[in-house]
Amino acid sequence: MRRRKINVENAAKFMYILPVVVKAFEMEITPANRIVAQIGEAVVLTCNTTGCASPSFSWRIQTDNPLGGTVTSLGTHSKLTISAVNIENAHDYLCTVSCEPEKKEKSVKIEVYSFPSDPVIEISTSLAAGEQATVTCKIPNVYPSDRLEILLKKEDRILHEQNFYEDHSTNAENKTVTYSFNPTTDDIGKEISCVAKLPIDGMGSEPKERVTSQKLNANFGPKNTTIIAPPSNSAMEGDTVHLTCVTESNPPPQIVWRRKVADKIVQCASENNVLIIPQAHFADSGLYICEVANLLTNKTEKATVEIVVQAPPKNTTLSVFPSNAVKQGERVAISCTSTGVPAVKITLRKKVGDEITTLETQDGKYTIERVLLKDAGTYECVSSNELGEESQHLVLNVKVPPQNITVLVHPSENVKEGENVTITCSTYSNPPSQMILKKVHPEKELILSPVNGTFILYNVTKSDTGTYLLDVFNEVGSNVKMIKIAVVGRVENPDQMMLVIIAFSCVTAIAVPVAAILIYVSRQAKINGSYSLVKALRLKV
Repeated sequence: MRRRKINVENAAKFMYILPVVVKAFEMEITPANRIVAQIGEAVVLTCNTTGCASPSFSWRIQTDNPLGGTVTSLGTHSKLTISAVNIENAHDYLCTVSCEPEKKEKSVKIEVYSFPSDPVIEISTSLAAGEQATVTCKIPNVYPSDRLEILLKKEDRILHEQNFYEDHSTNAENKTVTYSFNPTTDDIGKEISCVAKLPIDGMGSEPKERVTSQKLNANFGPKNTTIIAPPSNSAMEGDTVHLTCVTESNPPPQIVWRRKVADKIVQCASENNVLIIPQAHFADSGLYICEVANLLTNKTEKATVEIVVQAPPKNTTLSVFPSNAVKQGERVAISCTSTGVPAVKITLRKKVGDEITTLETQDGKYTIERVLLKDAGTYECVSSNELGEESQHLVLNVKVPPQNITVLVHPSENVKEGENVTITCSTYSNPPSQMILKKVHPEKELILSPVNGTFILYNVTKSDTGTYLLDVFNEVGSNVKMIKIAVVGRVENPDQMMLVIIAFSCVTAIAVPVAAILIYVSRQAKINGSYSLVKALRLKV
């Protein structure tokens, strides 16, 4: 290693003597001048010195109160530690440093405050729309209260503002602000805010402003209750109908559905605001009632709707009074009724064979004051609307007693012995008549029955002469016709008489000889004890 030579002479030219600097005795305190601490926090005050190798420290309060903390001195600095400040620590603290023969001192002011938590809002439980409500805002453990400012706001609008400038309390206290107002339904859901401000400079990270908000939940209603129904409050039969009950209420109300049936109100099976009628039937038409009740406001409100279920004609009935089988001359009332929506049109028609007659009715009723046989027939009621039609029919049977009786006697009422007499009867009646023929006789009554409405007297004799009663009857009534029949003796024809005489002469000519023979034979028999007719005849020959 090569060493470098230093030229002392040349080096001396550049050398100078540095002056020795001695620092002056100084002190400082941190934090300087002022510290702001929240009650309960730890505070450390530090006193430092320079220019003094062995300083002497002392701490005191200008009011000569206890320090309320612990002093630790080491070398050129000293610390005063207050583990948890309180209101009694709110003083000016003085640090004195002695460095013989000098003495210096400085002070720092401790300010304390209490602002530990957010405000607490309380709203009266009986809050109801239109009624006075009370809002209470409480600021817990605040100090110093003469710096406290409180705002009550609804959304961005200030409702109330209050300060405590005249309050010089020496302790941390709860401060409360109360405000009353009348909420409306528009206020529901809006925020009520309590804003607490404690504007103290130097509060560090702690907030100078604390806010608590709460939504308004005023109790009100029910009101403006309505029922939302299908268009025109009508539906087709078979559709599912939804009825929705809408109301304004807080808290939500209890809802009960009812329906008017005849003269009674019956409850429907639904526990919410929607009533469902599945496969609506014509019979589901009627008045529906939605009843809402708010248990907190103790108020009840109702809404009604008349629902019409449209259907083709139904329940069509056709009736007749007193019955469908009446006697001629009675009063007959025919009535046709039917239901349906839209309204049904009722047409009453009478059918007889191929002939159809439309009858004039009043509200589906047709009256016949004195019914006749011509009024009998089939009556049909047709009920129709734009959705369809339905019909019913009945048969009216008019019962008529025998009338217009016509009796024909053939060949006539005056006949000869041996002839046949035919009596024919025709009549007009319903139901068909029965008939019998009676001969009036003081001792014995002769009753004859017809064959197809015809009576026949065979080979009449004079004993058949007399009065006959023809009794024509049915279940409604009867009618009797009198017939007189006269039977006269037989009148012979001349030609027939001649034949009779000739025949009689022939018989006589034969009979006389035969008689004589018989007499003779008889006598002979008595003599001989027997007689042969053959021998006798041979002898005669």
